[in-house]
Amino acid sequence: MVGVVAFAFFGVVTGLIPNPLYARMVPRTALDYLFLTLTAAFLGIYSVQTTVPEDWRDDGAATVGTVGGFLAFGCPICNAFLLALFGSSALTTYFDPLRPLLGAVTAVLFGGLVVYRHSRSCETCENASGTQPSRE
Repeated sequence: MVGVVAFAFFGVVTGLIPNPLYARMVPRTALDYLFLTLTAAFLGIYSVQTTVPEDWRDDGAATVGTVGGFLAFGCPICNAFLLALFGSSALTTYFDPLRPLLGAVTAVLFGGLVVYRHSRSCETCENASGTQPSRE
């Protein structure tokens, strides 16, 4: 459910899902939709993995993954924070061409976090049961 809500929310506020409330100023690309989907999926998987307060120590990494993903698929000219920091010409000249790289790095890091947490939870299950699963 978290992944679906994140996809819908981020899609609407970035203009990837066309709506009357927001007009995107840069063209939509297939990579934008890919990074939106990956960010929402990783966010959904991460939220399923986070069931007890001890799991919250990775929240900073998940936050960086979410923000990085948002910057990768969001419209850089429409982002008021980036616009205030750098100006529109710097964003279109320097940041916009780097968005695919940012999206790829963020997807790899967020995916790595999800895999790491999954492998850590499998080790916890193995230690709790006292048996090793067969690897046939």
